[in-house]
Amino acid sequence: MKIDLTGKIALVTGSNAGIGRQILQTLAASGAKVAVNYLLGSAEETVDAICQAGGEAYAFQADATSPAQLDNMVKEIEEHFGGTIDILVNNAGGMIKRVPNIEMNEEHYNKVMDVNFKSCVFACKAVAAGMIAKKSGKIINVSSLAAHDGGGPGASVYAAGKAAVWSYTKGLAKELSPHGINVNAISPGFIGQTAFHATFTADAARQATIAKIPLGREGAPQDVSNVALFLASELSDYLTGEIIEINGGLFMR
Repeated sequence: MKIDLTGKIALVTGSNAGIGRQILQTLAASGAKVAVNYLLGSAEETVDAICQAGGEAYAFQADATSPAQLDNMVKEIEEHFGGTIDILVNNAGGMIKRVPNIEMNEEHYNKVMDVNFKSCVFACKAVAAGMIAKKSGKIINVSSLAAHDGGGPGASVYAAGKAAVWSYTKGLAKELSPHGINVNAISPGFIGQTAFHATFTADAARQATIAKIPLGREGAPQDVSNVALFLASELSDYLTGEIIEINGGLFMR
């Protein structure tokens, strides 16, 4: 069965690389018009790759931790594509760096919580009015396996931010379900081919983690984007307030 998102407008925050970029490409391949959100550098390569594959994409620069910039970006997206956003994927996030709690300062705490949780809250707020008006919408929040176990060394605040995404997803699902809007979250485990583990995970730790995964391999961005595609489609119409684990069996609830 081919999922058809033709005519849908999708925004994926933090989507110029890694998992976010793969989600964009997967949604575009199914017919969605996709908004590439980035903060630093250029999104030209991402947009070109999607367009060359037959999709429709446009880049929008905005800081996902700024409510004002998110509001402005949503308006620009709606003007460019000629409609309100149908699909929001809150992918913006990151650990910034590993900091033991004894070395924690307010600046680092705010940076981590803002990019992982505040961005999610205010991106949802920015698109909610449009979705409510047309009585439909799909919101997909990206959490992490770290929300279960506290993450690795120096990642306690990052893990807490991702756990907050869980609770927020459930609360928002209750709030928006009367308006025909589905709100769910995906919780990736050890996903390779991204800058995250290349930056924060030593090779020995990587190999030790892979050895514990029942399916015998680390995940790939496509494994995550496949689930995001399902949640963005009508196949998930009776699913809301759920967190879907994507970890090869590393953690089972």
